[in-house]
Amino acid sequence: MKLKQPNWPRFLRRELVLNFATIGPVGRIRKAPGTWGSVAGLLYFTLFFYDLGIFGTLLIGGLGVYLAIAMCGEAEFRLGKRDPGEIVLDEFVAIPFCFLAWQPLMRVAPPWAIFLAGFALFRFFDILKPLGISKLQDLPDGWGVVADDVAAALATNLTLHVIAAIIMRF
Repeated sequence: MKLKQPNWPRFLRRELVLNFATIGPVGRIRKAPGTWGSVAGLLYFTLFFYDLGIFGTLLIGGLGVYLAIAMCGEAEFRLGKRDPGEIVLDEFVAIPFCFLAWQPLMRVAPPWAIFLAGFALFRFFDILKPLGISKLQDLPDGWGVVADDVAAALATNLTLHVIAAIIMRF
């Protein structure tokens, strides 16, 4: 199966594509744009996903991932760069996956601590790309831009749940 870049963003204006992919001014912050995109993603999670269950998070989060694949791939093409730092929509849409089924974690920590730990773990996995996450960047177009961030988010989610299980055990 060959992964294909969605075609529909080709018909959008350059400014619209780039503003989506950079989340407006967020991706244009010179120092650590990916971190700022993750902060914006945490706000996105808090506003839209906080009370959703796993099904709602997967459904709405999946739509966000599809949009990010389309827009990030098109932005890459228009900028003429492979996964440039100013494209932060990938971090933004991946953050909700850090907190899949997060409500049971509140048995061991308050929400602010869970969000802080999730944010830190996500940045760790996103920057270092262990566990084969780095290989996902080799996927074509927007798929490579977004897949490594979703994998980092899922690794974060697993880590949070393992830590919570260990704490609850002792």
